[in-house]
Amino acid sequence: MPPEALRTLRYMHDVEHHTICYLRDLLLTPAHQDPEVTSFLSCWAFEEMWHGEAIGQVLEAHGETAGAPRIAALRRGRRRKEVVSAFSTIGSAAFAGKAFIALHMTWGAINEWTTQAGYARLTERANHSTLRELLKRIMKQEGGHIDFYASEATRRLGDSPRAQKLTRFALKHLWRPVGSGVMPKEEVGFLVKYLFNGPAGSDVAARIDRRVDRLPGQGQLHLLESAVSSPLRRQSAA
Repeated sequence: MPPEALRTLRYMHDVEHHTICYLRDLLLTPAHQDPEVTSFLSCWAFEEMWHGEAIGQVLEAHGETAGAPRIAALRRGRRRKEVVSAFSTIGSAAFAGKAFIALHMTWGAINEWTTQAGYARLTERANHSTLRELLKRIMKQEGGHIDFYASEATRRLGDSPRAQKLTRFALKHLWRPVGSGVMPKEEVGFLVKYLFNGPAGSDVAARIDRRVDRLPGQGQLHLLESAVSSPLRRQSAA
């Protein structure tokens, strides 16, 4: 596979395996009190782990370190950042109260939309038959995650004007592409440009933004448009 595709797979491998750390933070919030949410999160974490394992096999086939050795090294380097993340999550949940679950579901929907789209774009760009079949299977499971997150976000936002306002504020000021909190900035920038630059990538980003627009109270945020344009602006300035 092209080196750019392998670099993208390294990013996806690391983020999929970081899901369990996200779960740790979420269980410190009001989300752990909702049995439907925790049932979903149990399956979500399990499936995301195996996505990382499957991608790891592709990396190993290309002579790269993957799985436990790579993950252990990465987590040692992120320990301080993860402690800060956990306290930030606790503080946000305490401020938002029950509205935090609506925010969590909305954030999750956007991240899953973006992740599934990223896999689809990598399929197109790498043009590798075996990888295409693997990512097709992963995308199918991501579709199940999307169904839960998006339906819960729509319901919970629709029931609470306060949740709409808090979610909109958080998305506008805090949302970044999946993995931004744990991956180096240069890797985030590379991923965004590789997958979403050009007309085809811009169309995908615009489609996700339209899905966000349909969530109660979240119209015209242009999250993906901003995420794609920022790395390109930095590249032009350089």
